[in-house]
Amino acid sequence: MEIFQIVAIGIIATVLAVLVKSQRPEIGIYVSIVTGLIIFIFVITKLQSVIQVLNQLANRIDIDDIYLSTILKIVAIAYVAEFGAQICKDAGEGVIASKIEFAGKILIMVMAVPILVTLMDVIINMVP
Repeated sequence: MEIFQIVAIGIIATVLAVLVKSQRPEIGIYVSIVTGLIIFIFVITKLQSVIQVLNQLANRIDIDDIYLSTILKIVAIAYVAEFGAQICKDAGEGVIASKIEFAGKILIMVMAVPILVTLMDVIINMVP
C-alpha cells in the first residue's frame, strides 16, 4: 500500500528536518519543501486513473467535456493552493499562506461561474 511509503517518507523527513533545524534552520525548511513536493508528485500520478474513470463516465452520460475539465481544474486549484499554503505555514509565513488560500478561493469562484450560469439556464428553462 502506497500510504505506508508516504508515511515513511514523511517520518524520515520529519526526523531529518528536526535534527537539521537546530543547526541550520533554512535547510530544515528545504527538507520540508522537497518532501512535500515528493509526496505531492507521488499522489498526483495516482490521480490519472481517477481522471480516466471520470472521463469514461462523462462520455457515457453525454456530459460536455468543458464541465468535467472545469470541475477537475477547480479541484486542482484547491489542492495546489492548500499545498502552497501549508508550505508557507511550515516556513512560518502564515500571512503569505492566507493570501494563497484567498487567491485559490477567488480562482475557484471565477472557474465556477460558467457552470453556475449553465445551471441557472437549465433551471429557468424548466420553469414554465
